[in-house]
Amino acid sequence: MSREDFIKMEGTVLDSLPAEKYSVKLDGGAVIRARISGKMRMNKIRILPGDHVTVEISPYDVTNGCIVYRYK
Repeated sequence: MSREDFIKMEGTVLDSLPAEKYSVKLDGGAVIRARISGKMRMNKIRILPGDHVTVEISPYDVTNGCIVYRYK
């Protein structure tokens, strides 16, 4: 799957879950589970509840996503 196939959406982190997963409320109102991307993990970027983030969602499974950017 290429990078263009993902759906990019913005949302707010609600809660931190085990195994570096987060509960994210999208701007549309849906709540999904999201993990952090490899670049964010490599650079040790911390994500806290209340942070505004960008999430990539696969069109095959819209309940899981990947956090790719945290806004300041």
